[in-house]
Amino acid sequence: MLQILKKPLITEKAMTLSEKGQYIFEVAPNANKIEIKKAIEDMFEVNIVSIRTARIKGKLKKRFTKTGTQAGRTKLRKKAYVTLKEGQSIELVSGAQG
Repeated sequence: MLQILKKPLITEKAMTLSEKGQYIFEVAPNANKIEIKKAIEDMFEVNIVSIRTARIKGKLKKRFTKTGTQAGRTKLRKKAYVTLKEGQSIELVSGAQG
């Protein structure tokens, strides 16, 4: 379960979606929707209505050094947009509301 869920994403967009009962998590790139649903339901004890996933391809990065340029890539990431049943919520940041 800990290998599937990496971290919840706490951004401005995620906070506006959380008011509608949707939460965003960064998950393992090889995890499928069934595994993500089971992991979130077990960890937070909520009922999930739907899950949407998005794969973010790694960006190309270049760095200029004395010996020349070094090129590389950032790693592939995957996000899961989770919609909960009406009336349920997940407390991601303690003390955020107040």
